[in-house]
Amino acid sequence: MNRPAVAAALPALSNRMLVMTGAAMAAAALLVAPAARAQSQPEGGAPMMVHAMASQPALNLSAYGEVKTAPDMATISFGVVTEATTAAEAMRLNASRMNEVMAALRRAGIEARDVQTSGLNLSAQYDYVQNEPPRLRGYQANNRVTVIIHDLNAVGTTADAVVAAGVNQIDGISFGLKDPTSAENQARQIAVRNLQAKASLYAQALGVQLGGIRSLSEGGGYSPQPQPMFARAEMAMDSGGSTPVAAGQLTVRIDITGVYDLNR
Repeated sequence: MNRPAVAAALPALSNRMLVMTGAAMAAAALLVAPAARAQSQPEGGAPMMVHAMASQPALNLSAYGEVKTAPDMATISFGVVTEATTAAEAMRLNASRMNEVMAALRRAGIEARDVQTSGLNLSAQYDYVQNEPPRLRGYQANNRVTVIIHDLNAVGTTADAVVAAGVNQIDGISFGLKDPTSAENQARQIAVRNLQAKASLYAQALGVQLGGIRSLSEGGGYSPQPQPMFARAEMAMDSGGSTPVAAGQLTVRIDITGVYDLNR
């Protein structure tokens, strides 16, 4: 490159060097700033944090409300168990008997939507003799059904009808409510009254005034409880007529928890 060209390039080069030097100084300043801030923190490097302590005392209590009510529906679970020397024969016998049970349910006025298969099993059956290998005896088929009965007066007669049609195992019965909303709402009102009374009692015993409620949470609710009915179907029938079934009453319970302010 000739001398005039070099001389012309020197001002532009000088300007670029100045720009680069300024950028480097700015970067250095950024690197130094965190260190300066770190030195201003307490020894150990952790930033100072101020925690505000709550001055308002609180009362955390729980209560529940219960309502007794008569059930208006029942659920029965039963099954047909058959055995045969072959798996196919055990299933065939089971299907034939279960068809008769379904027909008996229809005659009893049970709608198809209220009948649900809850289990279907096929298993090998063995005889066990000491010091000998297990010996296959045959096969067992088990078909279990759950039935909802809306007329409580028909519970005993329905159980008798399915036993006569071929059911040889009844697992149990449970009573329930078609719509538990009304009973649950009554239990909620009772639970709130009980919670309020308990909070007032605690505040009086502590010698402070009860403030407003901060939070309220709910637990529990309606849940139908199964009850044992018959261990075996052959125990269900008696000579006095249909099987007696007592519905009794259901307990609907609502649990709540509340947090109250206490005023000094």
